[in-house]
Amino acid sequence: MKVAIGIIGGSGFYEFLAGGEEISVETPYGKPSDKILIAEYQGQKIAFLARHGKKHQYPPHKINYRANLSAFKKLGVKRIIAPCAVGSLKAEIKPGDFVICDQFIDRTKNRKDTFFDGPARIATQNVAGGPKVAHISMVEPYCPELRKLAMKTCQKLGISCHQKGTVVIIEGPRFSTKAESNFYAKIGDVINMTQYPEVSLARELEMCYLNISLVTDYDTGLKDVGANILDSIKPVTAQEVLKTFQQNTEILKKLILEIIKKLPETRTCPCSQALKNAFL
Repeated sequence: MKVAIGIIGGSGFYEFLAGGEEISVETPYGKPSDKILIAEYQGQKIAFLARHGKKHQYPPHKINYRANLSAFKKLGVKRIIAPCAVGSLKAEIKPGDFVICDQFIDRTKNRKDTFFDGPARIATQNVAGGPKVAHISMVEPYCPELRKLAMKTCQKLGISCHQKGTVVIIEGPRFSTKAESNFYAKIGDVINMTQYPEVSLARELEMCYLNISLVTDYDTGLKDVGANILDSIKPVTAQEVLKTFQQNTEILKKLILEIIKKLPETRTCPCSQALKNAFL
Protein backbone atom coordinates (compact mmCIF):
# COMPACT_ATOMS: atom_id res chain seq x y z
CA MET A 1 0.00 0.00 0.00
CA LYS A 2 1.46 3.34 -1.06
CA VAL A 3 0.16 6.47 0.62
CA ALA A 4 1.94 9.69 -0.35
CA ILE A 5 0.30 12.12 2.10
CA GLY A 6 0.25 11.87 5.89
CA ILE A 7 -1.71 13.99 8.36
CA ILE A 8 -0.79 14.07 12.05
CA GLY A 9 -3.62 15.47 14.16
CA GLY A 10 -2.89 17.25 17.43
CA SER A 11 -4.94 18.03 20.55
CA GLY A 12 -8.62 18.27 19.64
CA PHE A 13 -8.03 17.01 16.09
CA TYR A 14 -8.60 13.27 16.36
CA GLU A 15 -10.54 12.69 13.13
CA PHE A 16 -10.09 13.96 9.60
CA LEU A 17 -11.91 12.22 6.76
CA ALA A 18 -15.04 10.11 7.02
CA GLY A 19 -14.89 6.53 5.87
CA GLY A 20 -11.68 4.77 5.01
CA GLU A 21 -9.99 1.86 6.75
CA GLU A 22 -8.07 1.79 10.01
CA ILE A 23 -4.90 -0.30 9.98
CA SER A 24 -2.25 -1.29 12.51
CA VAL A 25 1.36 -0.68 11.49
CA GLU A 26 4.31 -2.33 13.22
CA THR A 27 7.67 -0.56 13.26
CA PRO A 28 11.18 -1.29 14.62
CA TYR A 29 10.42 1.35 17.27
CA GLY A 30 7.17 -0.09 18.57
CA LYS A 31 3.57 0.86 17.88
CA PRO A 32 2.42 4.30 16.69
CA SER A 33 0.11 6.38 18.89
CA ASP A 34 -2.97 4.68 17.42
CA LYS A 35 -4.28 2.89 14.38
CA ILE A 36 -3.77 4.79 11.14
CA LEU A 37 -6.78 5.73 9.05
CA ILE A 38 -6.30 5.29 5.30
CA ALA A 39 -8.81 7.33 3.33
CA GLU A 40 -9.06 8.82 -0.15
CA TYR A 41 -9.53 12.42 -1.23
CA GLN A 42 -9.31 13.86 -4.75
CA GLY A 43 -7.98 10.54 -6.00
CA GLN A 44 -5.13 10.49 -3.46
CA LYS A 45 -4.69 8.13 -0.54
CA ILE A 46 -4.16 9.89 2.77
CA ALA A 47 -2.93 8.48 6.08
CA PHE A 48 -4.25 10.10 9.26
CA LEU A 49 -2.81 9.53 12.73
CA ALA A 50 -3.88 11.13 16.01
CA ARG A 51 -0.62 12.28 17.57
CA HIS A 52 -1.74 11.71 21.18
CA GLY A 53 -4.02 8.78 20.30
CA LYS A 54 -7.74 9.14 19.64
CA LYS A 55 -8.43 9.24 23.39
CA HIS A 56 -5.55 11.64 24.06
CA GLN A 57 -3.91 8.88 26.06
CA TYR A 58 -0.28 9.89 25.43
CA PRO A 59 1.15 13.09 26.94
CA PRO A 60 3.69 15.01 24.81
CA HIS A 61 6.78 13.46 26.40
CA LYS A 62 5.43 9.90 26.06
CA ILE A 63 4.47 10.01 22.37
CA ASN A 64 6.44 7.46 20.36
CA TYR A 65 7.50 9.95 17.70
CA ARG A 66 9.89 7.52 16.02
CA ALA A 67 7.19 4.87 15.65
CA ASN A 68 4.73 7.43 14.25
CA LEU A 69 7.15 8.70 11.60
CA SER A 70 8.49 5.23 10.83
CA ALA A 71 4.95 3.97 10.25
CA PHE A 72 4.28 6.77 7.77
CA LYS A 73 7.54 6.00 5.97
CA LYS A 74 6.58 2.34 5.78
CA LEU A 75 3.29 3.32 4.11
CA GLY A 76 5.15 5.38 1.50
CA VAL A 77 4.35 8.85 2.83
CA LYS A 78 6.41 11.61 1.26
CA ARG A 79 4.64 14.71 2.61
CA ILE A 80 3.35 15.33 6.12
CA ILE A 81 0.91 18.05 7.18
CA ALA A 82 1.02 18.41 10.95
CA PRO A 83 -1.44 20.82 12.60
CA CYS A 84 -1.07 21.54 16.32
CA ALA A 85 -2.24 23.87 19.07
CA VAL A 86 0.15 26.61 20.20
CA GLY A 87 0.17 29.40 22.74
CA SER A 88 1.03 32.94 21.64
CA LEU A 89 4.09 34.72 22.98
CA LYS A 90 3.38 37.95 21.07
CA ALA A 91 0.50 40.43 21.39
CA GLU A 92 -0.04 40.59 17.62
CA ILE A 93 -0.46 36.80 17.34
CA LYS A 94 -4.03 36.31 18.52
CA PRO A 95 -6.10 33.27 19.51
CA GLY A 96 -7.74 31.89 16.37
CA ASP A 97 -4.83 32.94 14.15
CA PHE A 98 -2.78 30.44 12.17
CA VAL A 99 1.02 30.46 12.11
CA ILE A 100 3.04 28.72 9.38
CA CYS A 101 6.18 28.11 11.43
CA ASP A 102 9.56 28.39 9.74
CA GLN A 103 11.90 27.87 12.71
CA PHE A 104 11.93 26.10 16.07
CA ILE A 105 13.87 26.20 19.33
CA ASP A 106 14.04 22.87 21.12
CA ARG A 107 13.67 22.99 24.92
CA THR A 108 12.74 19.32 25.39
CA LYS A 109 14.95 16.95 27.37
CA ASN A 110 13.68 13.36 27.54
CA ARG A 111 12.86 12.34 23.98
CA LYS A 112 14.29 9.89 21.48
CA ASP A 113 14.96 12.32 18.66
CA THR A 114 16.95 10.48 15.99
CA PHE A 115 16.85 7.29 13.96
CA PHE A 116 20.67 7.33 13.79
CA ASP A 117 21.86 6.07 17.17
CA GLY A 118 25.04 4.46 15.86
CA PRO A 119 26.05 0.76 15.80
CA ALA A 120 23.80 -0.26 18.70
CA ARG A 121 20.68 0.58 16.71
CA ILE A 122 20.45 -2.14 14.07
CA ALA A 123 16.95 -0.83 13.32
CA THR A 124 18.52 2.05 11.41
CA GLN A 125 19.20 -0.46 8.66
CA ASN A 126 15.55 0.01 7.73
CA VAL A 127 16.08 3.74 7.36
CA ALA A 128 19.39 4.41 5.69
CA GLY A 129 20.97 1.10 4.75
CA GLY A 130 23.04 0.57 7.88
CA PRO A 131 23.67 1.50 11.53
CA LYS A 132 25.27 4.85 10.72
CA VAL A 133 25.52 8.25 12.35
CA ALA A 134 23.90 11.13 10.47
CA HIS A 135 24.25 14.86 11.05
CA ILE A 136 21.11 16.20 9.45
CA SER A 137 20.90 19.85 8.35
CA MET A 138 18.02 21.78 9.91
CA VAL A 139 18.69 25.25 8.52
CA GLU A 140 15.18 25.23 7.09
CA PRO A 141 13.41 22.62 9.23
CA TYR A 142 9.97 23.03 7.64
CA CYS A 143 9.48 22.26 3.94
CA PRO A 144 9.78 25.56 2.02
CA GLU A 145 7.63 24.29 -0.84
CA LEU A 146 4.75 23.30 1.44
CA ARG A 147 5.06 26.51 3.47
CA LYS A 148 4.61 28.66 0.36
CA LEU A 149 1.59 26.63 -0.68
CA ALA A 150 0.07 26.92 2.81
CA MET A 151 0.52 30.71 2.84
CA LYS A 152 -1.11 31.11 -0.58
CA THR A 153 -3.98 28.86 0.47
CA CYS A 154 -4.60 30.86 3.65
CA GLN A 155 -4.76 34.04 1.58
CA LYS A 156 -7.18 32.43 -0.87
CA LEU A 157 -9.48 31.26 1.93
CA GLY A 158 -9.27 34.52 3.88
CA ILE A 159 -7.71 32.86 6.92
CA SER A 160 -5.81 35.07 9.35
CA CYS A 161 -2.28 33.72 8.96
CA HIS A 162 1.21 34.69 10.10
CA GLN A 163 3.54 33.65 7.30
CA LYS A 164 6.43 32.72 9.56
CA GLY A 165 7.18 32.21 13.21
CA THR A 166 9.60 30.61 15.64
CA VAL A 167 8.05 28.00 17.89
CA VAL A 168 9.57 27.14 21.26
CA ILE A 169 8.97 23.47 22.05
CA ILE A 170 8.87 22.65 25.75
CA GLU A 171 8.85 19.24 27.40
CA GLY A 172 5.41 19.39 28.98
CA PRO A 173 2.96 18.18 30.01
CA ARG A 174 2.84 21.13 32.41
CA PHE A 175 2.47 24.70 31.17
CA SER A 176 5.13 27.36 31.71
CA THR A 177 5.79 29.48 34.77
CA LYS A 178 5.65 33.25 34.32
CA ALA A 179 9.45 33.43 34.44
CA GLU A 180 9.78 30.75 31.76
CA SER A 181 7.15 32.40 29.59
CA ASN A 182 8.92 35.77 29.85
CA PHE A 183 12.12 34.10 28.69
CA TYR A 184 10.46 32.24 25.82
CA ALA A 185 8.79 35.47 24.64
CA LYS A 186 12.27 36.91 24.06
CA ILE A 187 13.32 34.06 21.76
CA GLY A 188 10.14 32.86 20.07
CA ASP A 189 6.69 33.73 18.75
CA VAL A 190 4.59 30.74 19.81
CA ILE A 191 4.98 27.82 22.22
CA ASN A 192 4.11 24.13 21.84
CA MET A 193 4.93 20.69 23.27
CA THR A 194 5.00 18.34 20.26
CA GLN A 195 6.64 19.80 17.17
CA TYR A 196 10.02 18.40 18.22
CA PRO A 197 11.28 15.80 17.47
CA GLU A 198 8.51 15.19 14.92
CA VAL A 199 9.91 17.73 12.46
CA SER A 200 13.52 16.53 12.64
CA LEU A 201 12.57 12.85 12.41
CA ALA A 202 10.60 13.60 9.25
CA ARG A 203 13.70 15.25 7.78
CA GLU A 204 15.84 12.21 8.65
CA LEU A 205 13.37 10.11 6.67
CA GLU A 206 13.49 12.63 3.79
CA MET A 207 9.83 13.48 4.12
CA CYS A 208 8.46 17.00 3.63
CA TYR A 209 6.98 18.40 6.85
CA LEU A 210 4.53 21.29 7.09
CA ASN A 211 3.40 22.65 10.44
CA ILE A 212 0.15 24.57 10.74
CA SER A 213 -0.04 26.10 14.20
CA LEU A 214 -3.44 27.17 15.51
CA VAL A 215 -3.16 29.75 18.29
CA THR A 216 -5.44 28.78 21.16
CA ASP A 217 -4.34 31.17 23.92
CA TYR A 218 -1.91 33.81 25.17
CA ASP A 219 0.75 32.05 27.18
CA THR A 220 0.78 33.07 30.83
CA GLY A 221 3.15 35.93 31.61
CA LEU A 222 2.81 37.66 28.25
CA LYS A 223 1.59 40.80 29.94
CA ASP A 224 4.80 40.97 31.98
CA VAL A 225 7.15 41.51 29.01
CA GLY A 226 5.79 44.82 27.79
CA ALA A 227 3.05 43.60 25.49
CA ASN A 228 -0.14 45.63 25.37
CA ILE A 229 -2.21 42.94 26.99
CA LEU A 230 -4.75 43.51 29.76
CA ASP A 231 -3.99 42.09 33.17
CA SER A 232 -7.38 40.35 33.07
CA ILE A 233 -6.16 37.72 30.59
CA LYS A 234 -6.31 34.39 32.36
CA PRO A 235 -3.50 31.84 32.38
CA VAL A 236 -3.81 29.05 29.82
CA THR A 237 -5.75 25.93 30.76
CA ALA A 238 -6.12 22.60 28.98
CA GLN A 239 -9.88 23.16 28.68
CA GLU A 240 -9.38 26.53 26.99
CA VAL A 241 -6.88 25.06 24.50
CA LEU A 242 -9.30 22.31 23.52
CA LYS A 243 -12.27 24.70 23.29
CA THR A 244 -10.49 27.14 20.96
CA PHE A 245 -9.07 24.34 18.81
CA GLN A 246 -12.44 22.68 18.36
CA GLN A 247 -14.01 26.02 17.41
CA ASN A 248 -11.54 26.21 14.51
CA THR A 249 -11.46 22.56 13.48
CA GLU A 250 -13.62 23.00 10.38
CA ILE A 251 -11.49 25.92 9.18
CA LEU A 252 -8.38 23.80 9.69
CA LYS A 253 -9.86 20.86 7.77
CA LYS A 254 -10.85 23.15 4.91
CA LEU A 255 -7.32 24.57 4.78
CA ILE A 256 -5.67 21.14 4.74
CA LEU A 257 -7.99 19.77 2.05
CA GLU A 258 -7.34 22.82 -0.14
CA ILE A 259 -3.59 22.36 0.30
CA ILE A 260 -3.90 18.69 -0.70
CA LYS A 261 -5.77 19.66 -3.88
CA LYS A 262 -2.92 21.99 -4.88
CA LEU A 263 0.02 19.71 -4.12
CA PRO A 264 2.35 19.40 -7.12
CA GLU A 265 3.04 15.86 -8.27
CA THR A 266 6.81 16.29 -8.11
CA ARG A 267 8.72 17.55 -5.10
CA THR A 268 11.19 20.32 -5.96
CA CYS A 269 12.27 21.06 -2.37
CA PRO A 270 15.52 19.77 -0.81
CA CYS A 271 13.69 17.55 1.73
CA SER A 272 13.94 14.44 -0.44
CA GLN A 273 17.76 14.78 -0.52
CA ALA A 274 18.26 15.48 3.19
CA LEU A 275 20.61 12.54 3.76
CA LYS A 276 22.81 13.20 0.76
CA ASN A 277 25.48 15.09 2.71
CA ALA A 278 24.62 13.96 6.24
CA PHE A 279 27.27 11.24 6.65
CA LEU A 280 30.95 11.70 7.45
